[in-house]
Amino acid sequence: MGGSKICRSDLQPASAPSITTSTSLTHTVNGSHEFKITGYSLSKGLGIGKYIASETFEVGAYQWAIYFYPDGKSIEDNAAYVSLFIALASEGTDVRALFELKLLDQSGKERHKVHSHFGRMLESGPYTLKYRGSMWGYKRFFKRTSLETSDYLKDDCLSIHCIVGVVQSRTEGPQTYSIAVPPSNMGEQFGRLLESGKGTDVSFEVDGEIFAAHKLVLAARSPVFRAQLFGPMKDRHSECIKIEDMEAPVFKALLYFIYWDVLPDMQELTGLNSKWALTLMAQHLLAAADRYGLDRLRLLCEVQLCEEIAINTVATTLALAEQHHCLQLKAVCLKFIALPENLRAVMQTDGFEYLNVSCPSVLTELLEHVAKVGEHSLSVTRYPNEVLDGSDVNGRRVMQRIQI
Repeated sequence: MGGSKICRSDLQPASAPSITTSTSLTHTVNGSHEFKITGYSLSKGLGIGKYIASETFEVGAYQWAIYFYPDGKSIEDNAAYVSLFIALASEGTDVRALFELKLLDQSGKERHKVHSHFGRMLESGPYTLKYRGSMWGYKRFFKRTSLETSDYLKDDCLSIHCIVGVVQSRTEGPQTYSIAVPPSNMGEQFGRLLESGKGTDVSFEVDGEIFAAHKLVLAARSPVFRAQLFGPMKDRHSECIKIEDMEAPVFKALLYFIYWDVLPDMQELTGLNSKWALTLMAQHLLAAADRYGLDRLRLLCEVQLCEEIAINTVATTLALAEQHHCLQLKAVCLKFIALPENLRAVMQTDGFEYLNVSCPSVLTELLEHVAKVGEHSLSVTRYPNEVLDGSDVNGRRVMQRIQI
């Protein structure tokens, strides 16, 4: 019998095995919050183990809060120390994080009292919070007698700065390409189309001014324009439509958003620079956005008005929020008015008189907020006189005309 010869090369793999790689990346998602405590001396005697809490704030998809114990957290310390903690305020299990608690020196010497995980090697790694309510901090953060004679306390006020760094990990595989994708500029392209005036097929008369636009663009962006221009009840005179109960600058801003998909620069658009006038413009634009079914624009105006709350405009803004179902704006207004230092001044404005007539049911809700503030308030301070520039403490009536 003849044997077959096996070549050595037959035992070798056809090719070398492929090698793949992956990388685990661990980093922190950081966020900060500043917590001011006014009326510190009035908080003393609150009781051992009882705290004053900051508003919750979000870092790394979790909610957090700062807890300050004016009489300390532990009975054994007999109120000799103040305690300071950062707490997990939302649901979470084994949340790993780094923290920094800083009591700010208010003398300007930058001699802050700092306890920090950041910028140093940690023997046991980041701190782990097991569940909602878990805390990190110090029972003996500062001796009370020393604190009260220090530069950290000024005008009976303390200022605390907190940083949270939530630890997150992810694994990445090999990237075999690098393609730079520019951001979308569709809004800019449509905006340039409006500016050029090319291809316009509909015009609007608003308060004596004429605005040209494109039916298809308006219909694509607004269900109201869609019905008006292409629906079964479309306007027979759709080549030039007269808009009632709206001012020209407001309609101009509305068109700008429809094409650009961003808010215009109100100061540039109107030529006005007073905060009162810009707030009034945002109020008008919110009403216009609701009228034409532009939900995103309505929310953007709601955000802007939340940021511009002031004594002489808050009542008119609250009426607007009630009429257009802006729940978060309504809540911010109620909370602002209910503060003891604001309530009396707001009640003296013409806007409050309008609120009383147009939305009487809101006053019941306001009374509930005032009662809650009264239950938890440590003191009632004198209300401020400052109002938006260009106006006196009597404010303005709701939806006043914009003078340009």
